[in-house]
Order: sequence, then C-alpha cells, then structure tokens
Amino acid sequence: MNKNELVSAVADAANISKGDAQSAVEAVFSVISGELKKGGDVRLVGFGNFTVSKRAASTGRNPQTGAAVNIPARTVPKFSAGKGLKDAVN
Repeated sequence: MNKNELVSAVADAANISKGDAQSAVEAVFSVISGELKKGGDVRLVGFGNFTVSKRAASTGRNPQTGAAVNIPARTVPKFSAGKGLKDAVN
C-alpha cells in the first residue's frame, strides 16, 4: 500500500472526502516526524512506539575494494510494534 492508497482507505473508512483524508494523513506523519526530530517519542497504545535511537560511529568495509570506511554517528528513527498490531497480523 502506498500513500495514495492509504489516503483512499482512510477516506472510505472514516466516510470523509479524499482531500480531508489527505490532510489528516499528512498531519499525522508531520506530527510524528516533528516529535522524533525533537528527540521525543510517540506511543500509540495497541499499535506501537516510534522512538529515536543513537547509532555510534563505526568502521565498515567497502565490499569492492576491502578498504576501511568510517561510518559517522547518527540518530535513527525506530518503530516497535505493539501487542495489538502483532495480534492483528498473526
């Protein structure tokens, strides 16, 4: 499912126009991204948690040449599924 299909599904499920559903979906993504950018987390009980994790700097290898490559430290988003989502999938 891509973003347009998600918007259509939300519009059908909530019985709202596709324009309103598009605004709602984009607002949800924007709020989650904004909170993660600030270093916070988003907890949706029964669905899952969006968190930010710090990844330490490391040294990798170029697979073609075997040369060492420095990989800088970075902050990455993570999602862990909640019990309700896990149960719905299984």
